[in-house]
Amino acid sequence: MGDVDRRLWGLLEPWLVAEGVELDDLEVLGTGAGRMVRVTVDAPGGVDVDRLADLSRGLNRLLDEEPSVGAAYTLEVSSPGLERPLRRPSQFRKAVGREVIVKTRAEILGSRSHRGVLAAADDSAVLVTVDGTDHPIPLDDVTQARTVFRWEKAPKPGKRGGR
Repeated sequence: MGDVDRRLWGLLEPWLVAEGVELDDLEVLGTGAGRMVRVTVDAPGGVDVDRLADLSRGLNRLLDEEPSVGAAYTLEVSSPGLERPLRRPSQFRKAVGREVIVKTRAEILGSRSHRGVLAAADDSAVLVTVDGTDHPIPLDDVTQARTVFRWEKAPKPGKRGGR
């Protein structure tokens, strides 16, 4: 996380907490007129589109007063979605018990891609259970990680009896 990201996290997080949502992630991309501030928020039960619009207006007011952002920027406010990227230890901890895909720099137990259930997470490592085998993975070795959402087929409608 860069200096601008840290500064904005400190500015935005207390306001979002007061609004009843969690600052899940923050990215500042680009420079000058092409700068984008991407804010991801979450709340128990999720965040709907109307709530995101309200939060966006409030965040815009805060960012307009922050000199490190600059005069021209694009603000993107969203929820994490069904397949959530995992970049911070807190995001991994929230995903314990869910199916994940974790990609690593080096091979761990013969693979650089680990798809399984996230069994544990702390500030320095995660434990992914892949086909019954635990894969301990240091967070420093993670290049990409996300939760996996499985679309389940709906049962086919059956015939109604009694006709």
